[in-house]
Amino acid sequence: MTTTTAGSKRWLIVLGTVIMQMGLGTIYTWSLFNAQLVSKFGWELSSVSITFSITSFALAFATLFAGKLQDRFGLRRLTAAAGIMLGLGLILSSQASSLPMFYLLAGVVVGYADGTAYITSLSNLIKWFPKNKGLISGVSVGAYGTGSLLFKYINGSLIDSAGVSNAFLYWGLMVMVMIVIGSMLVREAPVAVKVQAAAGSAASSTAGSTAGGPRAAGSAVAKDYTVKEMLRTKEAYLLFVVFFTACMSGLYLIGVVKDIGVQLAGLDIAAAANAVAMIAIFNTAGRLILGALSDRMSRLKLVSATLLVTAIAMLTLSYATLSYGLFFTCVAAIAFCFGGNITVFPAIVGDFFGLANHSKNYGIVYQGFGIGALSGSFVAAFLGGFKPTFTVIGLLCLLACILAVSLKPPVQKQAREKGISLKPSRHTA
Repeated sequence: MTTTTAGSKRWLIVLGTVIMQMGLGTIYTWSLFNAQLVSKFGWELSSVSITFSITSFALAFATLFAGKLQDRFGLRRLTAAAGIMLGLGLILSSQASSLPMFYLLAGVVVGYADGTAYITSLSNLIKWFPKNKGLISGVSVGAYGTGSLLFKYINGSLIDSAGVSNAFLYWGLMVMVMIVIGSMLVREAPVAVKVQAAAGSAASSTAGSTAGGPRAAGSAVAKDYTVKEMLRTKEAYLLFVVFFTACMSGLYLIGVVKDIGVQLAGLDIAAAANAVAMIAIFNTAGRLILGALSDRMSRLKLVSATLLVTAIAMLTLSYATLSYGLFFTCVAAIAFCFGGNITVFPAIVGDFFGLANHSKNYGIVYQGFGIGALSGSFVAAFLGGFKPTFTVIGLLCLLACILAVSLKPPVQKQAREKGISLKPSRHTA
């Protein structure tokens, strides 16, 4: 295959992944359906809104098993099946008339299908572009955010014109077509060539050399860890804590931003609703900008900076007298940083633990997303308000910021312990 043909193939895979991710990202329009379902069926708003928490948890839970399913069925068949499953979950939701049915269909089924296609298509695309992990992760995860922004208007129009139940039907059909078409364009990445950066490999090559000392690794840092090997490192658990904190901050804000605007900033309902669109815009911008930036600097330092900004914004929401401008500045900052962290973390996991088992390894760390989706609400219920919850999240972000600054890839530590000189990657240094 010529270089031009190979390049065309890779960019066709990018296109397919982007189409899939846009379809998958539409689940973030769920808040549009809450009030309409309450109006139609007479349920409590708090009970209806739990559906999206179930969706988020099922999404994260699915990533634990997606890698094994990909090994068994292949990427194209798995993502196509996930697209059909997601579409059917939404289509059948159009016929649901009880909360348990919505929890099962729009929550468990849709979330599980979404997480399966999300993690496998993202990890596959990163493997195709190992030298630009941050940028390509930003393209993929940015498409996810763009899908939510685009369908905010599509689903809003469907609800107004066809009613809330029929909107589920048309939404499901469109998303199913998008994901299945996208799956037809993707190809499984070839098995990554293992970089001789692991301490043992480097030591072996050094032993056979007669001069020049230990060979430095290039820009790559990680060996290919299996899930079991990764779980034997403390770095895996520290990354989980940092990712969990980053997710909790963004996901809690997304769920309550309109109410914050009304109750804390004194905005009217229409003005506070603008914060929903602002979150979508800055969330997507953070994914694209910080993803690309992470290929040019230390990813961990970038994450620590976003956590510091998030901490300042959270504590401002808790203690400052909020004007219109200050409220929207804090919302924009948190959404931008949240989007960036969601994008940069897949690349960090690749830097730390290699690409060969990336979807499985990232699936473990990604459980921080599902737990983070639930934790903010639990903390708020326990503490009884927005302000003390912002304080707790802000302090956790400061702790996670310190952890991110101090983290190093495990292979670098192993090499230092054995007296082997490795050149650290600029992305992880």
